[in-house]
Amino acid sequence: MVKVQVSTDELVAGRYRLLEGVHHEEGREGWHGQDVESERPVTLTRSRLPAHLREEAELRTAVRITRESEALGLVCPGRVSVVVDVVEDKDFLWTVTARPEGVPLSALLGHGPVDYVRAARIGLGVLDVLGAAHQEGITHGDLSPGQVWVEERGGVTVAGFGLMGASASPRVTAPSYASPEQARGEGGGPATDLWALGAIMYEMVEGRPAIRDRGGLEATFRAVERLPIRAPLSAGPLSPAIQGLLRRDPVERVPESVVREALTRILKAELDEDSMPTETLPIFRDLDAPPARRVWGKVPLSRPVLLGGALAVTVVCFAGLTAAGGLSERGASASGSAPSPRVSATPSPTPSASPSSTVAQQAPSTSPSPSSSSSASASPSPSHTLTEDPPTGFFRYNAPQGFSVELPKGWKPVRTESSADGSYRVTLGASGDPRTLVVTYSTRLTSDPVAVWREVDTSLRGDSIAYERLGDIRAVTYQGYKGADMEWLSTNDGVRERTFGRGYLIGDHEGFSLRWTTPAADWDTAADRAALTTFLRTFKGGSQ
Repeated sequence: MVKVQVSTDELVAGRYRLLEGVHHEEGREGWHGQDVESERPVTLTRSRLPAHLREEAELRTAVRITRESEALGLVCPGRVSVVVDVVEDKDFLWTVTARPEGVPLSALLGHGPVDYVRAARIGLGVLDVLGAAHQEGITHGDLSPGQVWVEERGGVTVAGFGLMGASASPRVTAPSYASPEQARGEGGGPATDLWALGAIMYEMVEGRPAIRDRGGLEATFRAVERLPIRAPLSAGPLSPAIQGLLRRDPVERVPESVVREALTRILKAELDEDSMPTETLPIFRDLDAPPARRVWGKVPLSRPVLLGGALAVTVVCFAGLTAAGGLSERGASASGSAPSPRVSATPSPTPSASPSSTVAQQAPSTSPSPSSSSSASASPSPSHTLTEDPPTGFFRYNAPQGFSVELPKGWKPVRTESSADGSYRVTLGASGDPRTLVVTYSTRLTSDPVAVWREVDTSLRGDSIAYERLGDIRAVTYQGYKGADMEWLSTNDGVRERTFGRGYLIGDHEGFSLRWTTPAADWDTAADRAALTTFLRTFKGGSQ
């Protein structure tokens, strides 16, 4: 870290030229700039230096800030502004990042409020980045509209990670968005970020902050701590989520999963209301709430932008977790609708069969009852073998993504997600059928599939889903490729479910995983055994 005295007419640290101011808020200013050495465009943000950073060694501060931003850049590629340099200027701190796409949300809000649908879309994008950070043990701690960049077609980038540090910081740069516990000097955690998200969405729909800046840090902190917040008037169905996030007691603040469900419900209602073709758009899980009427604000957007942009962040963060080795299933169901795990390995150098051959595959183990212990799960493969092609009651489904599999009649894609690198996840099922098959393809895979399932196992043990692994994680050879299987029990909406997962590699960095989930009570029925056997026998990946 370099100490410098800077004016807008000088180079920051003798290297970065300030070109154009892009946002200003209490305690923080941002500029578009240029790195004169590389001639690359950058964004420079000057923040009030928190007291705890003034006491730290300069090098330690710079290393910590860049390390945290780099870690999240791997988890959510393209959705986190990665810090490339840190510069100290008396009582201020400059962070230099590659220039994000779009404009700061603070600049967008300068044109007035937005409708609640767009606010939900932006909020969902921010929430997905925060959720990925929290799974990595990182709290933002200083979120504000100036730290959220919004692209024209809906993408969201979050800046400012690392400024507050990994430890709970008692005070923040932008006090209007501080949580009550931060205002009291008690520090914060993930619940602090949720308060800030609520304050940002409040300002988006109302056109004014939930707590106005009082002209000084201490005065604003007192207002945050003591003043009541007026209920939003223009939030429509977004109002319960906003008010739930702005609960003063962090223990009572609504959790990320509940907020995500509320925001998704709003976007799904928009999808249902406009009656657009579902083949080209993401389909959200049905939620128990009536469709909300849309009230348009000053910035009209097409519905593909509203919905596609919201899911893009989720998919990119999922792909990043896969590639970075940080895949966690916390906050998601352990059923087939949850993110499928990364499958990591290289193909067997001497496969026993060609990838296109239809040879007998290793089948999952079976246990005598849904509640069997792990020791009971290593039993013989299913005796029911299907040889018809397709068997009775099934049809050949050729997915537009390129894979194919024989499915029960009436099944179809019920949710599809994809990312720019070609990775995708497709959930297959049917209305009224509790069973699902999830197919995931990734282009950014690494080493051992057994080790990957161990990571998933560790993550699921920390969730409140009554998780129980059945048997050992087993290395398998599937269609001539190296893979691994894992089975487990979990509870979803009060129903005990059993899941079988198989993942395998078809190249150095690409591969598939299949996840079959069914009510545990039905696991040993002829229909369910036939379905799983058929899936494993007939699945063909798009690159195979």
